[in-house]
Amino acid sequence: MDFPNENLLEYAIKSSHEQSSLLRKIELETFQKIKNPEMVSGSLQGRVLSMLSQLVNPNQIVEVGTFTGFSTLCLAEGLSPKGVIHTIDINEELVDIQNNYFKKSPYEHQIKSYLGDALEIIPKISSKIDLAFIDADKKNYKAYFDLLIDKMNQKGLIISDNTLWSGKVLNPMDADTQAIAEYNQHLAHHPKVQTVLLPFRDGLSLSFVL
Repeated sequence: MDFPNENLLEYAIKSSHEQSSLLRKIELETFQKIKNPEMVSGSLQGRVLSMLSQLVNPNQIVEVGTFTGFSTLCLAEGLSPKGVIHTIDINEELVDIQNNYFKKSPYEHQIKSYLGDALEIIPKISSKIDLAFIDADKKNYKAYFDLLIDKMNQKGLIISDNTLWSGKVLNPMDADTQAIAEYNQHLAHHPKVQTVLLPFRDGLSLSFVL
């Protein structure tokens, strides 16, 4: 979903803390070389992810959907000094670009990358989780959440991206939109979280673990 006013978006970006030069390079390369580059979080959402992570100051982060690594590095900005971010993606073609930027970042040794099905990988992560970010295939959002919730520390935070799904949730016709609409209801009524869906970018849901 596009920002309602591109001039306001540009103003918001310029009025926010500037992202690093490394993040700018990832964003540029993503748009130059990668299919569906709009999937990258982008500078403004990246600053939001960074700030949320810094507020939580997590020891353990799980990210479902690495893409080109942009959001991974934004979330890593809030890690505690000995913290780790576990980031999972199923697309082997993206591994080289991810690793290239992870190695150039100050968080190289705090990033654990996993290639494969997150439904199989999440159960193998034994650490309790302070922060999770779900930004992968929409049909499995609920399954990812259900695997993560029992691993979350109290007062942890689960962030879910694309929960407005280009506005289609108002009239869910296709399978992905129906999955997101059902997921939003799952979050709204789940007894272990308190959720707010922010109408920001393509929808960003914040679920505070009770």
